[in-house]
Amino acid sequence: MTRTFLQSDELHDLVAEQFGSNSRLAGLDRLTGGSKKGVYRLGLDDQTTVILYVWAAGENYWPPSPTVPDDPFTDASGAELFAASHAALAAAGVRIPRLIMLDRDGRYLDADIALLEDAGALRLEALMERDPAAATAPLATLGDALRRMHTTRGPRYGKLAAISRGEASQTRRTEDIIVDRALGHLDAAVARDARLAEAHHRIAAHVHHLRGRVAPRQTYALVHGELGPDHVLVTPAGEPVMIDFEGLAYFDVEWEHAWLQMRFGEAYPALRPVDLDPHRLELYRYAQVLSLIEGPLRIADTDFPDRQWMLDLAEWNIAKALAAI
Repeated sequence: MTRTFLQSDELHDLVAEQFGSNSRLAGLDRLTGGSKKGVYRLGLDDQTTVILYVWAAGENYWPPSPTVPDDPFTDASGAELFAASHAALAAAGVRIPRLIMLDRDGRYLDADIALLEDAGALRLEALMERDPAAATAPLATLGDALRRMHTTRGPRYGKLAAISRGEASQTRRTEDIIVDRALGHLDAAVARDARLAEAHHRIAAHVHHLRGRVAPRQTYALVHGELGPDHVLVTPAGEPVMIDFEGLAYFDVEWEHAWLQMRFGEAYPALRPVDLDPHRLELYRYAQVLSLIEGPLRIADTDFPDRQWMLDLAEWNIAKALAAI
């Protein structure tokens, strides 16, 4: 598809209404890294900046995929999910960008948009690489926030908006959702890689073996869904600010920690995790490996601008998947 991104002249009414008729847009930068929504930094003529989220088809690089009603991690994008997640994280005392305005009525653009505080450009990931000592305090603060999330519990799993509407199906156990999700990723990936096709039955058997060791559970915690140090900004004051949280859901905390262990690596213990079920954690780790094969291979078939990075990510996880069986 031919993509057209936001232009400065489309934001005149937004800037005038939100910041005063005398305010002018002095700069507009589309930030890299987003694949489901557009993220823009707006520079105003008084030297202040704000962030604009745009949920529009032209900003989403992911090809369509089936939405599974009781799987909270499918189709985890959109202004409704953002609004519900922002409110829940604020209630849990998690530092997130301040919400200035949310428009789902097309008042300014032919898209849902949100205007937010600009928490800065420094990501925790970059700080950990550049100055591990300086990252110590933000990591500890982030760990406190995660503990508040992971001790915020509920009796139903699912996306927050679906739970609030009474539409979060509870027909499957959470571990079965993840098993079906993992096997679906495997089935989709084997068409793109001969090594996976040859090992298909062994990989599937390994998934079922891991599932067989997991005991039932009926309470769930608030989880981000895919939190890595690239999803945390660090303000000039050293505060960690959580972003990209549309996938927030009530689910098994092991799903979160499987991701945290992978993404934070040696720094993971600094997050001071809650107690975890090791069998559930092992299943979820392997399911995420399969997800990180299928997803990158799928988006690499599109016009996503960093295609080689996605292919390298898939290759890394193919090696991990095969090494485990």
